Amino acid sequence: MIGAGAVGENAADRVVQGGLTAVLVEAELVGGECSYWACMPSKALLRPGTALHGAQAVPGASEAVTGTLDAAAVLKGRDSFTSHWQDTNQVEWVEGAGIELIRGRARITGERAVKVAGLDGDDYALTARHAVVLANGSTPSQPPVDGLSEVEYWGTREATSAKEVPKRLGVLGGGVAGTELAQAFARLGSAVTLVARSGLLRNFPAEAAELVAAGLRADGVELRVDTKTRSVHRNSDGSLTLSLDGGDTVTVDKLLVSTGRRPALDGLGLESVGLSASDGKPLAIRTDPTGLVAEAAGNGDGPWLYAVGDAAGKALLTHQGKYEARATGAAIAARAKGELRGEPEPWSRYAQTADEHAIPNVVFTDPELANVGRSLEQARKDGYNASSVELPIAVAGSSLHAKNYEGWAQLVVDEDRKVLLGATFAGPDVAELLHAATIAVVGEVPLDRLWHAVPSYPTISEVWLRLLEKYGL
Repeated sequence: MIGAGAVGENAADRVVQGGLTAVLVEAELVGGECSYWACMPSKALLRPGTALHGAQAVPGASEAVTGTLDAAAVLKGRDSFTSHWQDTNQVEWVEGAGIELIRGRARITGERAVKVAGLDGDDYALTARHAVVLANGSTPSQPPVDGLSEVEYWGTREATSAKEVPKRLGVLGGGVAGTELAQAFARLGSAVTLVARSGLLRNFPAEAAELVAAGLRADGVELRVDTKTRSVHRNSDGSLTLSLDGGDTVTVDKLLVSTGRRPALDGLGLESVGLSASDGKPLAIRTDPTGLVAEAAGNGDGPWLYAVGDAAGKALLTHQGKYEARATGAAIAARAKGELRGEPEPWSRYAQTADEHAIPNVVFTDPELANVGRSLEQARKDGYNASSVELPIAVAGSSLHAKNYEGWAQLVVDEDRKVLLGATFAGPDVAELLHAATIAVVGEVPLDRLWHAVPSYPTISEVWLRLLEKYGL
């Protein structure tokens, strides 16, 4: 396994459980991006502000709230969630699971062959009996902004591991990471300006994204959407000035660039097995439902090269990568025993079928945005006879949850089969509504049966009943 993040760990664990041996190769911290620089530290930065705002939105509790966030305490709490950027506990888990760990940088040198430049100065030549798995994650993409490569700026790693809160923070990018960190630092005391070349959270329904935008504005974030950053330069006092479309400028003390990521496939030696980039574009690979890499030399005769998680480029989400890793690890073990030949059946334990139908995603801003499956536009593009039903979240549970609660919900329906293709929720604490929707999409629960799933009263989940009633049930 090349990469010992959460995805590589899960693949290795499933392989070992299947009776094989596994080696993890990792050049950085065991546990990977999510544990130290992404999911965990970013949510640790966001949660205190959300908890404080939640208390301020409830009569009786709001009168008891007399202070503001303690930024130093928030950063200290964040440090504990990252284990102070030490991977001792993760290494202990790896060893306890019976997995070998080599610290170093791996490079494929041929079919089933991997050379590792060890961090200890030694080189290691590994030959896989059954499989090599790419689980080495993704790398940030740098936008084409004049002067950006000549200045020092934050990526998401530097932002989530920051030791102090900048007075003025600029954020380039209106995706999930950009919006989350913009709000986190605004609530910690930064004056934040977010610049996005296109709309905010443009992969989500506009009604849902606008609720998040309103939440950011309420926290003082200045939003410059549909605005291109033309250049950036460093001033004599160390600050940075961004030149925007229309001649506007923004001066900040720190700049966070969060404009997307791409699979980290450079330097892995994939050209040695027939995989290379073309037309000057970064290398991208295709995988089958087990994670098997298409067009890799030898994979047709005896499956051996797999890719999971961000490296596979399908869904750059930790939970989805772990799901892929579990399916791939099980498939490798089954093929080694002769129990699996060719492609597995959809929805079997060896197939990553949910990647095609039910990817759940949460934006942990305040309000939250959560969705799973297809949007209405995507469903129709994919050939489904799809319709949608949407309404504001305005039920007894939401009114009790917070004063002036604002939320929005949508279901996307396959009209031919009368099952859900997707769902979106926006509002305070809606992330916990998402798994019910994920189960409904994966299970293809008929709507007339779903109507019998009675939501407890008074909870925000009552919105399910209201959506189904509006649909006509």
